[in-house]
Amino acid sequence: MGVDIQGKLRIALGAVKDHASIGKAMIYSHHEGRDFSGIEVAVLRATGHDSGPIDDKHMHEILFLVSDSPGSVHFLAERISRRLGKTRDNLVALKTLSLIHRLLRGGNRCFEQQLRNAHVSGHLQMSTRCFLRNISDPSVSFIHKYAGYLEERIGWVINQAGKLEPAMSQGDLESRCYDEKSIDMVFRKFPKCQVFIDRVLDCSPSNISPSDNLVQAAMSNTLKESFQVYKTYCESVAALVNMFFDLTRAARGLACQILKRASQQSQDLQNFFENCKRIIENKNLDYPVVQIITTDHIMALEQFSTYFGSSHSSSAPPILDRITNSTKLQTTMAGIEGDEKDAGNFSWSPTLFSCSLETKISKVWVVFED
Repeated sequence: MGVDIQGKLRIALGAVKDHASIGKAMIYSHHEGRDFSGIEVAVLRATGHDSGPIDDKHMHEILFLVSDSPGSVHFLAERISRRLGKTRDNLVALKTLSLIHRLLRGGNRCFEQQLRNAHVSGHLQMSTRCFLRNISDPSVSFIHKYAGYLEERIGWVINQAGKLEPAMSQGDLESRCYDEKSIDMVFRKFPKCQVFIDRVLDCSPSNISPSDNLVQAAMSNTLKESFQVYKTYCESVAALVNMFFDLTRAARGLACQILKRASQQSQDLQNFFENCKRIIENKNLDYPVVQIITTDHIMALEQFSTYFGSSHSSSAPPILDRITNSTKLQTTMAGIEGDEKDAGNFSWSPTLFSCSLETKISKVWVVFED
């Protein structure tokens, strides 16, 4: 009973604070003669002290006011940053971060780019340093991890097909030395996908209550975006394996390092999704089946790379013998199966990599000993 009274008192005091902040914003803007008072008021209303998720009408109001006021995006970013930086209330902090997330998802491409520029210029900040003293609190811990996810998310754009992809910076355009789309996907997009997935995995919902509407809504949006990125992730794995033996030896070494990281991530991601299915109550989430990448197959690629890059024995690498002699390699999604009897018949399952090993004409010269 005491906890319930305390909660009601906190909500009542929060409502008073919200009303005072809204009144102050309107008076201040009137004296300063500014046109953006409606934006600040809408931000304050969207991030109130109540425990409910952000009302759609506040979101639509913010987007309308910004579209109707050229040059107002930096003002919006500053007010959001100020709201997050000054509050000591967990609910307000989480709602402010959720507002940033929804603005990234709900605006047009031009608005999204302007919001990203505001972050680069420092107008939009997502610092949660004021909550460092209570890091042991599960809700505070989630706020820090969610802010970390949004720091990564703001570096991605929604393309014309409605899918997420990494934003191309000027440096990326100048340093891009590959013409082939598949190579660009592997060595530029794939590592960025892996960083994105790491930030998603950080937001583990292990301590989320079903009644925590704010965290449930934040995780639902995060999961929807992770599903999109995971599709690109799988396409990158397939492209990497398909081009593996056409790469230089140094590039094959880098590819193996990327796959090692992907192997661990695939197992962590499967556990993460299974955990979310039990805790996140949104039944409209279409979880993908995670493809498990085994260490045996990465070791096979490594030994193939060494084998074809050297002039030693003509026998097959030992890891290949061990794999091809096994009757079946199990994976979680029917990902990789090997039932072949000899090295000549060894192939990767198309379910995971969408390719098989085949004879190709390579541009790499191999020097044999006399």
